[in-house]
Amino acid sequence: MKKLKIINFDKAVERSQNLIKQDLQQEYVSLFNSLGRTLAQNITCRKNLPAFNNAAMDGFAFKHSDSEKVLKIVSTIHAGMSIKPCLGKDECYKIMTGAKVPNDADTVIAFENTLDYNKTQIRIEKSSKRRNALRLKGEEQKIGNLLFEKGIILNSSHIAMLASQGVNTILVYRKINIAIFSTGNELKEPWEVASDDEIYNANSSALLSLLHEHGFEANYCGVIPDNLEESIKYFKNMHHYDAIVTTGGISVGEADFIEEALKINGFKEFFHGINIKPGRPTMMGIMRDTLVSSMPGNPLAAYVNAFLFLIPALKNLQGIKRVKHEKVLVKNLEEFEVKAGRVNIVLGHLKEHKFKVFEQNRYDSGMITPIVKSNAILITTENQSKIEKNTDIEVILF
Repeated sequence: MKKLKIINFDKAVERSQNLIKQDLQQEYVSLFNSLGRTLAQNITCRKNLPAFNNAAMDGFAFKHSDSEKVLKIVSTIHAGMSIKPCLGKDECYKIMTGAKVPNDADTVIAFENTLDYNKTQIRIEKSSKRRNALRLKGEEQKIGNLLFEKGIILNSSHIAMLASQGVNTILVYRKINIAIFSTGNELKEPWEVASDDEIYNANSSALLSLLHEHGFEANYCGVIPDNLEESIKYFKNMHHYDAIVTTGGISVGEADFIEEALKINGFKEFFHGINIKPGRPTMMGIMRDTLVSSMPGNPLAAYVNAFLFLIPALKNLQGIKRVKHEKVLVKNLEEFEVKAGRVNIVLGHLKEHKFKVFEQNRYDSGMITPIVKSNAILITTENQSKIEKNTDIEVILF
C-alpha cells in the first residue's frame, strides 16, 4: 500500500517556492496594455519630476525679499508658457497653477492670501515663507533615481509614473501558460445534469477564478477519469505548459492514479504529503520543465492549499519578486481548539483587526461555505492545541 512522504509545513512552503528556476521569455508591451504584467527590467528616472520650477497654485510669484511691499504685476504666466526672467525692483508675476516660475522669483502666494490686489499691483505681508507654493525642479524624482525594480507587478500608480517619464513600451515577462485538470468519475460539470449519486465539479471553476484574481490566466483541460491508462494519456503531451494543476486522485486510495501517471511521464516529486489539516496529501514537483501542483479533491482543501502553496509558486515562476503571503497582527475574539501534532489551517473572518474563527473551527475539508464566509487564515504551529481569547495572532488575508 502506498504511503505519503510527510514533510512539515515550513519545508513545504520552502520547496513550493523553489521548484523551478528558469529564465522566462521577455516581450515589449504598450503602456496601455501593461497593467498586471511583471516588469522585466529596472526603471530609472530619465526626466526630472517636476521638470522645472512651477507654481503649486494660482497666485503671484515674486522675490521673497520683496515681502511686505506693494508689488507691480509685470507679466501673466499660464501653464505651458516659458518667459525670460524680467523682474525689476518691487515687481512680481501673476501666475497660474503648474506654470513655470522664472529663476528670478522664489516664492508664490495665492490670490486669496494677499492683503490686496488689482489688475496692476498687489500688497503682501511679511509672513509669507520663502519658496512657499513653489515646486522645485527634481524635488520629487531626479534623473538617475531608481523608480522600479524588475519583478514588480505593474499597477495603475506605476503606469502613472511610467507615463510621466515618457515611457511608451515596457519590457515585461511573458505570461506563463497554466493547465487545470480535475479527476473523478463522479464529477459532472456545472452545465450538465448531476444525479443524486454525482457531484458538480466546483474545484476547476474555483481554481480558475483564484488564479485570475492573482493575475494568472489558465486553460481548463477537463476531468481525468479514475483510470491509470487514461491518466497517462492526459499528461503525455503537456510539455508546452509552464504549470499543470490537478485536483483529486493523489491520496492512497485504490482509484488514485495521478502520481503514478505523472511519474510515467517524467514527473519528479518535491513533496507528497504535508503535516497539515486540511490538505495533507498535497503534492508538488516538476515534469521535465513544467511545474506540477496536485491539490486534494475536497473543495475547501483544494482552494486553501492552492492559495497557500500554488499561488506563491506561480508568482515565482512568473518572475515576480515578492511571492510570500504577508501576515497581519490581529486580536483573536474567541477561544477555540486545534489539534496538536500538526499545523492547522484555520479559517475565519477579520474585521477591524479582530479575528473570529468560523464555527469554532468545526468544519470539514469537503465544505465550501467556510471559504465563502472567511477572509483570513490562521496557520498554527504543531505544538498548539488551543487558541486563547483576546490573544494576539498573525493571520493571512485571502
